Amino acid sequence: MNSRIMLHKNTLLFATISVALWGGAAQRADAAVVTSLKPVGFIASAIADGVTDTQVLLPDGASEHDYSLRPSDVKRLQDADLVVWIGPEMEAFMAKPAARVAEQKKVTIAELAAVKPLLMKGADNDEEEHEHHHHDDEKGDDHHHHGDYNMHLWLSPEIARATAVAIHGKLVELMPQNRDKLNANLKTFEANLAATDKQVAATLSPLKGKGYFVFHDAYGYYEKHYGLTPLGHFTVNPEIQPGAQRLHEIRTQLVEQKATCVFAEPQFRPAVVEAVARGTSVRMGTLDPLGTSIKLGKESYAQFLTQLSDQYASCLKGE
Repeated sequence: MNSRIMLHKNTLLFATISVALWGGAAQRADAAVVTSLKPVGFIASAIADGVTDTQVLLPDGASEHDYSLRPSDVKRLQDADLVVWIGPEMEAFMAKPAARVAEQKKVTIAELAAVKPLLMKGADNDEEEHEHHHHDDEKGDDHHHHGDYNMHLWLSPEIARATAVAIHGKLVELMPQNRDKLNANLKTFEANLAATDKQVAATLSPLKGKGYFVFHDAYGYYEKHYGLTPLGHFTVNPEIQPGAQRLHEIRTQLVEQKATCVFAEPQFRPAVVEAVARGTSVRMGTLDPLGTSIKLGKESYAQFLTQLSDQYASCLKGE
């Protein structure tokens, strides 16, 4: 009799261990929503809040233009509950592993039906054209993609909202047991976004018509949405230094006082921006298009929009 009880206990113990080991695989500790860039993480973390963890692949201070994935990043993509990215034109560094992620576990923002009509044409850039002419056709084709549309989609509040809706839809399919929480999160995100959008518009509206230069062509969606007046950019791809002729054109405009401000970026503190502004009355500011100092959370996308408006305003306002 005793041996039977022992046997039964052992069987139960084995069953418990099996569930812990194998059942746990469905609820892996490292499974999460994995996003490419931090601002995409801002949107995802608001929707996934209290349901699953949100992680960002691109480390703070790195540039999306020249990052390469580590083996641990590739593993995170394979293990993810959901992968959220802009698309191969923006994050070339994750195009191959992302292509292997099943469609139901992936949101490609640039390809969303709600986003396609909102896409803005990318700026042409002679420097970059020139750089690419000498490469083979494949490279040229690559560039053609990059130049078609501006892929800094996270800087559009409208696209951010469409992205949140898409993430919500996928997570409800993947985790139907969390439907109520996910619904509540989406509602909160949309309400926060609407309120922040109003505040940012109020901050920036007195600055319409003030000219400025940005370091790289990233801000089109934000500028169009809030009616700002950029005079131009130093470069399309921050990895490529602007040529002498381009710098001369910018300097001429600064000297003629058409610009109030020149903006650098935290990842790129280019000496060229300082050199061009030197000896003019133009102020220097910094814009952070990736929200490097902001922590992921329910309010983070709203904080990001507000931080950018403060960065624009603090430089453009000065009398």
